[in-house]
Amino acid sequence: MLTRRDWVRSTATAGAALALHPDLLRALERQEMMTRPIPATGEQVPIVGLGSSATFSRVARGDDVSQLAAVLDAFVENGGTIFDTAPSYGTSEEVAGRLAADLGITDRIFWATKVNVARRGGGADPAQARAQIERSFEYFGVEEMELMQVHNLGDLPTQMPIIEELKAEGRIRYIGTTLTPRGPQYGGLMQAMRDYPLDFIGVDYAVDNTDAADEVLPLAQERGIGVLVYVPFGRTRLWSRVGDREVPEWAREFDAHSWAQFFIKFAAAHPAVTCVTPATSRPEHMIDNLGAGLGRLPNEDEQQRMIEYVDGLPQAG
Repeated sequence: MLTRRDWVRSTATAGAALALHPDLLRALERQEMMTRPIPATGEQVPIVGLGSSATFSRVARGDDVSQLAAVLDAFVENGGTIFDTAPSYGTSEEVAGRLAADLGITDRIFWATKVNVARRGGGADPAQARAQIERSFEYFGVEEMELMQVHNLGDLPTQMPIIEELKAEGRIRYIGTTLTPRGPQYGGLMQAMRDYPLDFIGVDYAVDNTDAADEVLPLAQERGIGVLVYVPFGRTRLWSRVGDREVPEWAREFDAHSWAQFFIKFAAAHPAVTCVTPATSRPEHMIDNLGAGLGRLPNEDEQQRMIEYVDGLPQAG
Protein backbone atom coordinates (compact mmCIF):
# COMPACT_ATOMS: atom_id res chain seq x y z
CA MET A 1 0.00 0.00 0.00
CA LEU A 2 1.35 3.42 -0.97
CA THR A 3 1.34 5.65 2.11
CA ARG A 4 1.05 9.42 1.97
CA ARG A 5 4.70 9.77 2.90
CA ASP A 6 5.75 7.31 0.17
CA TRP A 7 3.68 9.23 -2.37
CA VAL A 8 5.19 12.56 -1.36
CA ARG A 9 8.73 11.21 -1.56
CA SER A 10 8.20 9.52 -4.93
CA THR A 11 6.63 12.70 -6.33
CA ALA A 12 9.52 14.85 -5.16
CA THR A 13 12.13 12.43 -6.41
CA ALA A 14 10.48 11.95 -9.81
CA GLY A 15 10.18 15.69 -10.42
CA ALA A 16 13.77 16.27 -9.43
CA ALA A 17 15.07 13.38 -11.50
CA LEU A 18 13.51 14.86 -14.62
CA ALA A 19 14.99 18.28 -13.98
CA LEU A 20 18.44 17.69 -12.55
CA HIS A 21 21.71 16.00 -13.41
CA PRO A 22 21.86 12.49 -11.88
CA ASP A 23 25.25 13.24 -10.30
CA LEU A 24 23.55 15.89 -8.18
CA LEU A 25 20.89 13.47 -7.00
CA ARG A 26 23.50 10.87 -6.08
CA ALA A 27 25.55 13.48 -4.20
CA LEU A 28 22.50 14.68 -2.30
CA GLU A 29 21.64 11.11 -1.36
CA ARG A 30 25.05 10.91 0.31
CA GLN A 31 24.22 14.17 2.15
CA GLU A 32 27.46 15.88 1.25
CA MET A 33 26.08 19.32 2.02
CA MET A 34 28.60 21.91 3.18
CA THR A 35 28.02 23.14 6.72
CA ARG A 36 28.92 26.18 8.77
CA PRO A 37 29.22 26.49 12.54
CA ILE A 38 26.78 28.63 14.51
CA PRO A 39 29.25 31.02 16.18
CA ALA A 40 27.58 30.92 19.61
CA THR A 41 27.90 27.16 20.03
CA GLY A 42 29.86 25.66 17.15
CA GLU A 43 26.82 23.61 16.09
CA GLN A 44 27.19 22.74 12.41
CA VAL A 45 24.26 23.49 10.10
CA PRO A 46 23.87 23.09 6.31
CA ILE A 47 24.61 26.27 4.38
CA VAL A 48 21.38 26.00 2.36
CA GLY A 49 18.02 26.25 4.09
CA LEU A 50 14.41 26.89 3.13
CA GLY A 51 12.43 30.11 3.44
CA SER A 52 8.64 30.29 3.56
CA SER A 53 7.75 33.73 2.23
CA ALA A 54 6.95 34.46 -1.44
CA THR A 55 5.83 31.37 -3.39
CA PHE A 56 5.80 29.07 -0.34
CA SER A 57 3.47 31.47 1.45
CA ARG A 58 1.18 31.85 -1.56
CA VAL A 59 0.72 28.10 -1.95
CA ALA A 60 0.23 27.72 1.82
CA ARG A 61 -2.82 29.97 1.57
CA GLY A 62 -4.45 27.65 -0.96
CA ASP A 63 -6.55 24.53 -0.58
CA ASP A 64 -3.98 22.09 -1.99
CA VAL A 65 -0.69 22.12 -0.10
CA SER A 66 0.55 18.70 -1.19
CA GLN A 67 3.27 20.42 -3.23
CA LEU A 68 4.64 21.99 -0.05
CA ALA A 69 4.68 18.57 1.61
CA ALA A 70 6.88 17.41 -1.25
CA VAL A 71 9.13 20.45 -0.79
CA LEU A 72 9.58 19.84 2.94
CA ASP A 73 10.21 16.15 2.44
CA ALA A 74 12.75 16.77 -0.35
CA PHE A 75 14.41 19.38 1.85
CA VAL A 76 14.88 17.16 4.88
CA GLU A 77 15.60 13.91 3.03
CA ASN A 78 18.41 15.61 1.10
CA GLY A 79 20.22 17.18 4.03
CA GLY A 80 18.45 20.47 4.76
CA THR A 81 17.55 21.54 8.30
CA ILE A 82 17.00 25.31 8.74
CA PHE A 83 13.43 26.33 7.91
CA ASP A 84 12.86 30.08 8.16
CA THR A 85 9.36 31.43 8.64
CA ALA A 86 7.35 34.12 10.44
CA PRO A 87 3.79 34.82 11.58
CA SER A 88 3.62 37.56 8.95
CA TYR A 89 4.08 34.99 6.17
CA GLY A 90 0.39 34.15 6.12
CA THR A 91 -0.29 30.52 7.02
CA SER A 92 3.29 29.33 6.43
CA GLU A 93 3.98 28.47 10.07
CA GLU A 94 0.75 26.56 10.57
CA VAL A 95 0.89 24.66 7.28
CA ALA A 96 4.59 23.78 7.59
CA GLY A 97 4.11 22.52 11.13
CA ARG A 98 1.16 20.36 10.13
CA LEU A 99 2.89 18.92 7.07
CA ALA A 100 6.07 18.18 9.03
CA ALA A 101 4.01 16.28 11.61
CA ASP A 102 2.23 14.34 8.85
CA LEU A 103 5.58 13.40 7.33
CA GLY A 104 7.17 12.53 10.67
CA ILE A 105 10.01 15.03 10.22
CA THR A 106 9.23 17.62 12.92
CA ASP A 107 12.31 16.78 14.97
CA ARG A 108 14.58 16.89 11.92
CA ILE A 109 13.87 20.56 11.23
CA PHE A 110 15.71 23.54 12.71
CA TRP A 111 12.67 25.75 13.30
CA ALA A 112 13.53 29.43 12.87
CA THR A 113 10.70 31.92 13.24
CA LYS A 114 10.06 35.47 14.39
CA VAL A 115 8.00 37.63 16.68
CA ASN A 116 6.73 41.15 16.02
CA VAL A 117 3.46 42.63 17.23
CA ALA A 118 4.72 46.23 17.21
CA ARG A 119 2.52 48.60 15.25
CA ARG A 120 3.84 51.39 13.08
CA GLY A 121 4.18 54.45 15.25
CA GLY A 122 3.52 52.43 18.41
CA GLY A 123 5.09 49.84 20.65
CA ALA A 124 4.54 46.13 21.12
CA ASP A 125 2.13 44.73 23.68
CA PRO A 126 4.06 42.14 25.74
CA ALA A 127 1.01 39.91 26.17
CA GLN A 128 0.39 39.87 22.43
CA ALA A 129 4.05 39.09 21.76
CA ARG A 130 3.98 36.15 24.17
CA ALA A 131 0.75 34.89 22.64
CA GLN A 132 2.24 35.06 19.14
CA ILE A 133 5.29 33.09 20.28
CA GLU A 134 3.13 30.44 21.94
CA ARG A 135 1.15 30.01 18.72
CA SER A 136 4.41 29.32 16.89
CA PHE A 137 5.25 26.59 19.41
CA GLU A 138 1.78 25.09 18.89
CA TYR A 139 2.02 25.19 15.11
CA PHE A 140 5.39 23.41 15.10
CA GLY A 141 4.39 20.95 17.80
CA VAL A 142 7.65 21.41 19.72
CA GLU A 143 8.57 22.19 23.30
CA GLU A 144 11.90 23.75 22.36
CA MET A 145 12.36 26.16 19.47
CA GLU A 146 15.71 26.43 17.71
CA LEU A 147 15.61 30.12 16.80
CA MET A 148 13.33 33.06 17.60
CA GLN A 149 14.13 36.48 16.14
CA VAL A 150 12.50 39.88 16.56
CA HIS A 151 11.24 40.64 13.07
CA ASN A 152 12.56 43.85 11.47
CA LEU A 153 13.85 45.33 14.74
CA GLY A 154 10.26 45.66 16.01
CA ASP A 155 10.26 47.38 19.43
CA LEU A 156 13.38 45.60 20.63
CA PRO A 157 13.24 47.00 24.19
CA THR A 158 9.90 45.22 24.69
CA GLN A 159 10.20 42.08 22.58
CA MET A 160 13.87 41.13 22.97
CA PRO A 161 13.65 40.62 26.78
CA ILE A 162 10.77 38.23 26.22
CA ILE A 163 12.76 35.92 23.96
CA GLU A 164 15.84 36.32 26.19
CA GLU A 165 13.70 35.07 29.07
CA LEU A 166 12.48 32.09 27.06
CA LYS A 167 16.06 31.26 26.11
CA ALA A 168 17.07 31.35 29.78
CA GLU A 169 14.19 28.95 30.52
CA GLY A 170 15.48 26.54 27.87
CA ARG A 171 12.49 26.92 25.55
CA ILE A 172 14.48 28.73 22.84
CA ARG A 173 18.04 27.81 21.88
CA TYR A 174 19.05 30.88 19.87
CA ILE A 175 17.76 34.44 19.64
CA GLY A 176 18.25 37.24 17.16
CA THR A 177 16.72 40.01 15.09
CA THR A 178 16.21 40.71 11.41
CA LEU A 179 16.14 43.58 8.96
CA THR A 180 15.21 43.16 5.32
CA PRO A 181 15.35 46.74 3.89
CA ARG A 182 18.66 47.78 2.37
CA GLY A 183 21.29 50.39 3.10
CA PRO A 184 20.59 53.35 5.37
CA GLN A 185 18.52 51.40 7.88
CA TYR A 186 21.43 49.12 8.74
CA GLY A 187 22.47 51.53 11.48
CA GLY A 188 19.67 50.30 13.71
CA LEU A 189 20.58 46.69 13.08
CA MET A 190 24.24 47.27 13.92
CA GLN A 191 23.25 49.06 17.12
CA ALA A 192 21.13 46.07 18.10
CA MET A 193 24.10 43.79 17.42
CA ARG A 194 26.08 45.82 19.96
CA ASP A 195 23.29 46.22 22.52
CA TYR A 196 21.84 42.71 22.75
CA PRO A 197 23.31 39.20 23.19
CA LEU A 198 22.29 38.06 19.72
CA ASP A 199 23.04 34.61 18.35
CA PHE A 200 21.71 35.44 14.86
CA ILE A 201 20.74 38.22 12.54
CA GLY A 202 18.77 37.91 9.31
CA VAL A 203 19.49 40.19 6.33
CA ASP A 204 19.01 40.42 2.57
CA TYR A 205 22.19 39.72 0.60
CA ALA A 206 22.56 38.91 -3.09
CA VAL A 207 24.96 39.24 -5.99
CA ASP A 208 23.30 42.54 -6.96
CA ASN A 209 22.67 43.65 -3.38
CA THR A 210 25.91 43.51 -1.39
CA ASP A 211 25.27 46.45 0.97
CA ALA A 212 25.35 44.18 4.03
CA ALA A 213 28.95 43.21 3.25
CA ASP A 214 30.17 46.77 3.89
CA GLU A 215 29.61 46.84 7.66
CA VAL A 216 26.91 44.43 8.84
CA LEU A 217 28.57 41.14 7.94
CA PRO A 218 32.01 42.17 9.25
CA LEU A 219 30.37 43.23 12.53
CA ALA A 220 28.65 39.85 12.74
CA GLN A 221 32.03 38.15 12.39
CA GLU A 222 33.57 40.45 14.98
CA ARG A 223 30.83 39.78 17.53
CA GLY A 224 30.35 36.09 16.81
CA ILE A 225 26.79 36.39 15.48
CA GLY A 226 25.36 33.92 12.98
CA VAL A 227 23.78 35.21 9.77
CA LEU A 228 20.75 33.97 7.87
CA VAL A 229 20.60 35.36 4.33
CA TYR A 230 17.19 36.10 2.84
CA VAL A 231 16.10 36.48 -0.81
CA PRO A 232 19.40 35.55 -2.53
CA PHE A 233 17.42 35.69 -5.80
CA GLY A 234 16.38 39.29 -5.13
CA ARG A 235 12.85 37.91 -4.96
CA THR A 236 12.20 37.73 -8.73
CA ARG A 237 14.60 40.51 -9.70
CA LEU A 238 17.59 38.36 -10.59
CA TRP A 239 15.51 35.86 -12.54
CA SER A 240 14.22 38.74 -14.69
CA ARG A 241 17.77 39.92 -15.33
CA VAL A 242 19.20 36.58 -16.43
CA GLY A 243 16.15 35.69 -18.50
CA ASP A 244 16.76 32.63 -20.66
CA ARG A 245 20.55 32.96 -20.64
CA GLU A 246 22.65 29.92 -19.87
CA VAL A 247 24.78 29.95 -16.73
CA PRO A 248 28.29 31.04 -17.81
CA GLU A 249 30.65 28.15 -18.38
CA TRP A 250 33.17 29.51 -15.87
CA ALA A 251 30.62 29.05 -13.07
CA ARG A 252 31.24 25.32 -13.28
CA GLU A 253 34.68 25.97 -11.81
CA PHE A 254 32.95 26.45 -8.45
CA ASP A 255 30.27 23.81 -9.14
CA ALA A 256 27.35 26.10 -10.04
CA HIS A 257 25.27 24.29 -12.65
CA SER A 258 22.11 26.44 -12.50
CA TRP A 259 21.26 30.06 -11.84
CA ALA A 260 19.80 29.14 -8.46
CA GLN A 261 23.12 27.57 -7.47
CA PHE A 262 25.01 30.56 -8.89
CA PHE A 263 23.03 33.00 -6.73
CA ILE A 264 23.00 30.89 -3.57
CA LYS A 265 26.72 30.10 -3.78
CA PHE A 266 27.49 33.80 -4.07
CA ALA A 267 25.59 34.57 -0.87
CA ALA A 268 27.00 31.57 0.98
CA ALA A 269 30.57 32.44 0.01
CA HIS A 270 30.81 35.31 2.47
CA PRO A 271 32.49 33.83 5.57
CA ALA A 272 30.05 35.57 7.92
CA VAL A 273 27.05 33.76 6.42
CA THR A 274 25.74 30.75 8.31
CA CYS A 275 22.87 29.72 6.06
CA VAL A 276 21.10 30.98 2.91
CA THR A 277 17.31 30.47 3.00
CA PRO A 278 15.64 30.94 -0.41
CA ALA A 279 11.92 30.25 -0.56
CA THR A 280 10.38 27.82 -3.01
CA SER A 281 7.13 25.94 -3.50
CA ARG A 282 8.44 23.33 -5.97
CA PRO A 283 10.34 20.19 -4.90
CA GLU A 284 12.55 20.14 -8.00
CA HIS A 285 13.63 23.71 -7.23
CA MET A 286 14.24 22.69 -3.62
CA ILE A 287 16.68 20.00 -4.70
CA ASP A 288 18.32 22.36 -7.19
CA ASN A 289 18.80 24.89 -4.38
CA LEU A 290 20.34 22.24 -2.13
CA GLY A 291 22.82 21.53 -4.89
CA ALA A 292 24.41 24.89 -4.10
CA GLY A 293 25.73 23.29 -0.92
CA LEU A 294 27.78 20.78 -2.89
CA GLY A 295 31.25 21.16 -4.37
CA ARG A 296 33.01 24.38 -3.49
CA LEU A 297 32.12 28.05 -3.08
CA PRO A 298 33.51 30.87 -5.24
CA ASN A 299 36.64 32.60 -3.97
CA GLU A 300 36.93 36.40 -3.74
CA ASP A 301 38.09 36.82 -7.34
CA GLU A 302 35.27 34.63 -8.58
CA GLN A 303 32.75 36.52 -6.47
CA GLN A 304 33.90 39.78 -8.05
CA ARG A 305 33.54 38.22 -11.48
CA MET A 306 29.98 37.18 -10.57
CA ILE A 307 29.13 40.72 -9.49
CA GLU A 308 30.55 42.22 -12.66
CA TYR A 309 28.71 39.70 -14.83
CA VAL A 310 25.34 40.44 -13.23
CA ASP A 311 26.00 44.19 -13.23
CA GLY A 312 26.49 43.93 -17.00
CA LEU A 313 23.02 42.48 -17.54
CA PRO A 314 19.98 44.67 -18.26
CA GLN A 315 18.11 45.89 -15.21
CA ALA A 316 14.86 44.11 -14.44
CA GLY A 317 11.89 46.02 -15.80
